[in-house]
Amino acid sequence: MSGTNSSCLTPGFFILTGVPGLEAAHIWISLPFCFMYITAVVGNCGLIYLIGHEEALHRPMYYFLALLSFTDVTLCTTTVPNMLCIFWFNLKEISFDACLFQMFFIHTLTAMESGVLMLMALDRYVAICYPLRYATILTSPVIAKAGLATFLRSVMLIMPFTFLTKRLPFCQSNFIPHTYCDHMSVAKVSCGNFKVNAIYGLLAALLIGGFDMFCISVSYTMILRAVVSLSSADARHKAFSTCTSHICAIVITYVPALFTIFTHRFGGKNIPHHVHIIIANLYLMFPPTLNPIVYGVKTKQIREGVIKLFFKEKDILAMK
Repeated sequence: MSGTNSSCLTPGFFILTGVPGLEAAHIWISLPFCFMYITAVVGNCGLIYLIGHEEALHRPMYYFLALLSFTDVTLCTTTVPNMLCIFWFNLKEISFDACLFQMFFIHTLTAMESGVLMLMALDRYVAICYPLRYATILTSPVIAKAGLATFLRSVMLIMPFTFLTKRLPFCQSNFIPHTYCDHMSVAKVSCGNFKVNAIYGLLAALLIGGFDMFCISVSYTMILRAVVSLSSADARHKAFSTCTSHICAIVITYVPALFTIFTHRFGGKNIPHHVHIIIANLYLMFPPTLNPIVYGVKTKQIREGVIKLFFKEKDILAMK
């Protein structure tokens, strides 16, 4: 096999084929993904800059949002530039080690994204159920420790993916029918038994996604109970309106993720492979693209911060 070390059956490189069956349409497929990537980078970097420079946004909710934005922009940067190189320049070759690195970062960052959404749910729970103690509970050190713990959890649970994949023999083909190195897409190319990879992949998804969704569900159950117990309808509306952006972010993240998991598990024979690949890419692109838009539209403080920053820059330019 080309690019293979015959002594250890480890390929020197893989070939990422892009979207199988739609090679002729690669240029057209690339356009919406390119637009989404530019929107994601500008939107998320803009949010991080705004939160860093506006003192009114120096609050736990916005610190978590900045962490989510950083995770999102890093996540899409690990996949989209390489995907566009495949679509535009036919640069399909990726070294074995680079493939493992990409796989590790993609899964670590998706796990991190899920964890940050869970932390944001806990933030809303404390803000609504314990408003007087909010600032004393969610201090800067607590936020930093929570973020670090979420990152370490992601690294520790995803790290075995690389070792489990590295032990597999690749003696038949080095062609991966995908636009990026996904754990199971790489494992399925192997001529060995990848059952352990499949079982651990499912276990990691349950430990990360299952735990985070459970915590989010419990948090919102408690929030709902607290909001319903409020005497004033205006107070109920005001309390719950602070959660709408986060609920939208949860839907944007988890619905494509669950759809991808279920179509892979149960729709493998009924759904064409190119549909799987496009959905897998949309699953990684939807949250980074839409989250800044949702928070910009739904959050009054961010809208005001954008307007304030815009007019401040305009005044500086006028002075020059």
